[in-house]
Amino acid sequence: MHSLVPARLLSLFACAAILPATSAATPYNDPNPQRYELTARASEIDSNAKEHPEIDFVFTKNGKPSDTEKAVVDTRVAPKGKLVIWLMGYNGQLFDRVSSYGMHAIQVHYANGWFGKLSKLAGDDDKYLGKIRLEASTGEDFTPAVTIPKADGMMERAYQFVKWLSQKNPQGKWEQFLTEDGKGLRWDKVIISGASHGATTSARFALHQKVDRVVMFCGPRDQLETWQALPSATPKNRFFGFSHVLDGGWTGDHYCRSWELLGLHQFGPIVNVDKEKAPYGSTRRLITDADVKNDAKKAHGCVVPGGSAVKGADGKFIHEDVWRYLFLHPVEETGSAVAADADCVKDQRK
Repeated sequence: MHSLVPARLLSLFACAAILPATSAATPYNDPNPQRYELTARASEIDSNAKEHPEIDFVFTKNGKPSDTEKAVVDTRVAPKGKLVIWLMGYNGQLFDRVSSYGMHAIQVHYANGWFGKLSKLAGDDDKYLGKIRLEASTGEDFTPAVTIPKADGMMERAYQFVKWLSQKNPQGKWEQFLTEDGKGLRWDKVIISGASHGATTSARFALHQKVDRVVMFCGPRDQLETWQALPSATPKNRFFGFSHVLDGGWTGDHYCRSWELLGLHQFGPIVNVDKEKAPYGSTRRLITDADVKNDAKKAHGCVVPGGSAVKGADGKFIHEDVWRYLFLHPVEETGSAVAADADCVKDQRK
């Protein structure tokens, strides 16, 4: 144990040394401080955005817009200078919380419709889904399985949305997330996050692109793949995961293997948040066994603020401290390294 800790600390110091310096948050100058919620359509923000019906990615479904994007900022709260990019459908209760923490948040519409059509076609390629996730998130060519141009990838959609927000909501100071030349996002100020499919893509993207933090709810999965063990542009102490023990991703060893392939056991043991109080030993691997009436579907969604989240006898959500920890715990504070779990099945192709 003693030989592991110094090596891990040296690794963290080395990673910290190569991270770009994050500038201080831009203060608000809003004559009427308030919570702003803004909505726009990706196809109206960027004329280069296109539909991809071959992967069920279109702008209108059943006569209703399906390319809607949402943003929230609360100028009543001291800003943290962090932008949360959420890779799932809009979650108002999650956005309420991250904005109350002083963070900006956006939900983007990008070409992720491939998953339902292509997720079972991996064959012998143990990085098949990972390559598609990377193309969908970057808009760069990583696989012949899909053709997703830059304008329809998450990176460009997020950039175009933030650029639009900087013009439409100057009170929110969104321009602080744009590069000095205005041609891209400041990824060192971005927290990439999602649930399930979105958590998995968040992890894959963060291995490729250095970000400030990764928050993974009920994920990542891709249990037949090994891309989780690839070298990471984002230091591993910046990855945080939270799942329920009755979730099929947990009972099937999907999460434990992904967490270990990502190397998160270097930063502490798996901690049950219902048995230990924050800061949970500064670990990166959090679980809950809260009562979900033995419902695996509810277990899957209960770790995220919303309708499936578990409430106590007082009617309040029981995991408020967990959500704050995931987004706010100092990344330099970590638990001690532990051995990998011998009972977690790593090779699920067998």
